[in-house]
Amino acid sequence: MSTAMSSTATPSYYRFKPLNVGRILIWSLFAIALIVAPLFFKSSLALTMLSQIGYLIIICLSYNMLLGQGGMLSFGHAVYVGLGSFIAVHAMNLASKGSIPVPLVLIPIVGGLGGAFFAVLFGYVTTKKSGTTFAMITLGIGELVAAMALMFPGFFGGEGGITTDRVYGKGFLGITFGPQIQVYYLIAVYCFICTALMFAFTGTPLGRMLNAVRDNPERVEFIGYNTQRVRYIAFIIAGFFGGIGGGLAAINFEIVNAADSLNALRSGGYLLFTFLGGATFFFGPIIGAVLLVFASILLSELSKAWLLYLGLAFLLMVMFAPGGVASLIMMNIRVAAFGKFRRLVKPYLGLIVASAIMVVGAAMLIEMTYHMQLNAALGPKVPLFGTELDTSRSTSWITAAALLAVGLGLFEVMRRKFVVVWGHAQEEIEAEIKRRDSL
Repeated sequence: MSTAMSSTATPSYYRFKPLNVGRILIWSLFAIALIVAPLFFKSSLALTMLSQIGYLIIICLSYNMLLGQGGMLSFGHAVYVGLGSFIAVHAMNLASKGSIPVPLVLIPIVGGLGGAFFAVLFGYVTTKKSGTTFAMITLGIGELVAAMALMFPGFFGGEGGITTDRVYGKGFLGITFGPQIQVYYLIAVYCFICTALMFAFTGTPLGRMLNAVRDNPERVEFIGYNTQRVRYIAFIIAGFFGGIGGGLAAINFEIVNAADSLNALRSGGYLLFTFLGGATFFFGPIIGAVLLVFASILLSELSKAWLLYLGLAFLLMVMFAPGGVASLIMMNIRVAAFGKFRRLVKPYLGLIVASAIMVVGAAMLIEMTYHMQLNAALGPKVPLFGTELDTSRSTSWITAAALLAVGLGLFEVMRRKFVVVWGHAQEEIEAEIKRRDSL
């Protein structure tokens, strides 16, 4: 009898979890995109942008480990990215002299260890508090480190920064990392590995506990966990990955400057674009990194008022899509999964047309105003959208104001229609979910 029971309790086969085909497909597409991107975007500008997107993905994801996963609003993440860059550039200079045997492919790891080291030092003090106090402490430490940069020119290089040469030592299989394409693929490899590691972190017990500390720290303490220790460990891990991103930036540019790497503006950029991408979703900071590069390179070249446009975009996102671009994508995927997206096509087209008219009118007014304030000596003509606007003619101002007014009116009409259609679709989706649950 006992033998029969034991044979029944112990199965003679193994159970395997089914493969997550969707996850495998997404990661495969991500790897393929990193590999083939330079084949489609071959210009030097495009390659530079792709390289910056690669290491900024790591930096924004590391920042989101604090903001999205841990609920820690940091205003000083650039400290660990920037110090990781300085550690990496000094390591490159020492390696080129033969003082340390570190190949270039390991320099980002050195930068990561540097970022983690300073996260250990500063994080112990920073993570003792949470909420607004935590944010203010990170801001103070960020300003402190930025001020110290001028006090230690031997390490920070003063106002000129520290320069280096990434081509040192013997090349491996003809790879010297002199051409930008080779640097890009080095960044792409680190981007993929670091993204995978940070995604894996979200499923670890520490990652889950970090979410719990964000949502309900009192209950976490009640069951016996030290919330400060959880935040501290996550802070160190975020500093490590931020340092890796800083090391890749040092390799890419071959110069590190404290004024650009350690200031609060840089930390604010990581915060702003991580939020715009979507801090509540893992892939949101990836979108934010892409937006950051396009804004800092393309938008800044197109208009001197690019910061104004960026501020307006941020304001609109906070008002209408606080979950960022990622939340908009996920909401529409949900609607499409239930077969309700087709009815939203016309309202979306109406919103796009109204938004385009509104943006054109607003851009005309902004560009003409900026031109009169900053470039009036160059004449009354302002280039915009392939044409020229004449600030001295009243018709230009009237046309711009009319387009803005018409765009705003159309947008409000289409927004109300969209809200009605969207509401009906959501009600039907909820009813369908309840029906499936009842079955």
